Formats: sequence, structure tokens, C-alpha cells
Amino acid sequence: MAKIKLEYLWLDGYKPTQNLRSKTKVEEHENFKGTLEEIGNWSFDGSSTQQAEGGSSDCVLKPVAIYPDPARINGYLVMTEVLNADGTAHESNGRAGIDDNDNDFWFGFEQEYFIMDTHTQLPLGFPIGGYPGPQGMYYCSVGGKNTHGRDFVEKHADLCIEAGLNFEGINQEVASGQWEFQLFAKGAKKAGDEIWIARYLLDRLTEQYGYYIEYHPKPVKGDWNGSGMHANFSNTTLRTCGSKETYEAICEAFRPVTREHIDVYGEFNDQRLTGLHETASIKDFSYGVSDRGASIRIPIYTVDNGWKGYLEDRRPASNADPYKIAARIIKTVKSAKI
Repeated sequence: MAKIKLEYLWLDGYKPTQNLRSKTKVEEHENFKGTLEEIGNWSFDGSSTQQAEGGSSDCVLKPVAIYPDPARINGYLVMTEVLNADGTAHESNGRAGIDDNDNDFWFGFEQEYFIMDTHTQLPLGFPIGGYPGPQGMYYCSVGGKNTHGRDFVEKHADLCIEAGLNFEGINQEVASGQWEFQLFAKGAKKAGDEIWIARYLLDRLTEQYGYYIEYHPKPVKGDWNGSGMHANFSNTTLRTCGSKETYEAICEAFRPVTREHIDVYGEFNDQRLTGLHETASIKDFSYGVSDRGASIRIPIYTVDNGWKGYLEDRRPASNADPYKIAARIIKTVKSAKI
């Protein structure tokens, strides 16, 4: 028998931006294989996370994904959904609202973020009382003058890969101290699970460095890029249709529900979606081939591949919930008149 450390992760009930919570359960197992079938539900005090009243505070954690924890001996990361005591989905449970049980939708998320110094409360590379050099030299930079936090970012990438996530890349972004990682999954729920696991590993790693992660979409005001979480998505139709008209019909389905998308695309996103810094205005909706200033970009790959590929919604903010993003995109795509 071996003692197994299970880190149960869930999203709390704070609005409009939920926070990641976790706690450890130690169990004895013989020949543990790391599967969901080997572990059970757990509970927590929902009155401490804005998910229940004190007089009836138990909420249930239902495991939905499990990954090895690369930082612990005999450790596993368990992503969960929050249920009410009667087994129904809690109102804070965005994953339960995803209509993709056949995993027809594929998502690739590009998670941008700023690495912040806990002492200065500023992004890496920002001097106290001033600013570093202007944007231009930080994006995909090499060398200590413009590149800040590489050791931390490389360690995070290693942790994600060791955990078994489908981690696809990293790069420094346009602003100083701003980075991005990319994840891809076949199935909207899995894509959301893996973003949250990756965020957990990122946030936990900051504890060793004296950093914290800022997911605010516009933490540095002025002529600095904000942070988004671009959502690349496809379904069988987008991957196989070979039709410009079909792509345009799907894009047009997004136009009348612009507000519904913005409502779940992240708090403070109006500060980022200004029409500047590679964004479309939050007040408008647009799409175009290879257009990074549009709401939805039709990648040149899709066009060159005979209109078979994917779309990129560039509006989601870095602090948005990937479950809610995916759920809304799927609903809209399925509504398209094609």
C-alpha cells in the first residue's frame, strides 16, 4: 500500500471572476494507476468560497480529470466540477454547461499573462517609479536586456509536459514581463481542464520565485499590450467543409450575440478591447482573413487549405474561464444557418 496525495482543484463562486482553489486528500492505494475510477467525490465548505450559506455549507467535488503531479512524490492533480449536495451542477459550474459530449469541438487556447514581482508589485523588467523601454523589442526576444522570467517560464513548461498536458509552446509577448503558453485538446471540456491545470501549476510555481501571476487583461495602462486568451476552435464542419460561404455563415452567427460573448469573455475586457494593440473594439464585431485587429480571425492556413481548418476568436481576456468561453462558442457555432 502506498499513500497517494490527491490535489482536488475547483473554481470558487466569486463573481464575475472565479478563483482556483485546491486542497489535498491523502489516501492509501495498492497499485494506483491514476484513473478517475480509483478516486471518489469529496466535499468542502462552500460558505468560505461564496458557494453556499453557513447553515448548509457542504458542496461536492466531482473528479472529472486526473493528471500526475510532477512536483510531488505519489501526487496527482484532480480537476473537479462543483455540485450541490443533491448532485446537481452548482451555479458556478461552467464546465457542466458545455454541449460537446462527443468531443467534436477542438480548442487551442493561447494564455497570455504578466509575471509580477511581489516586492515591487510591477511586471518583470519594470523599474520602480518608471518604465522600461517601449514595446517592440520584448516580443520573442533573446537576451537579458529584454527577456525577463525565462527560467520561470521554462520550468512551468517542463511541469506541464511532465503532468501529461498537451502543452504546445511558449513565447515572450509584446510587453515587458508578459508571456504566453498554448494548449490544444480534442474536446472542449478537456481543453478547459488542461488550461486550469496549467494555471494551477503556474500559480503554484510563483511561490518559489517571489512572483505572482497577473491575469488582468490590462494591468499596465497606456501604450502597452493587454493580455488575452485567444480561442482557436473547430468542429467537423470547419475542418472539412471546404467552403468560404460556410465559414462566413458561421462568423455571421457571432454578430447578433456579440454581447453574450463579451459577458463571459472576462472582467475588465473593455480596457483591453479598444481597437488598438492588436484588438478589435469591444463595441464592434468583425472578421477577416489573417486580420489580428478583427474580433474573429480566419487564419491564412484555413484559406490555403481550401477553407478547411479553424477560426480564432481574439476577444477572450486572459482572466476568462475557458469552460464558459467554449460553451458560448459552441452554442453560437451550432446556431449558424448552414
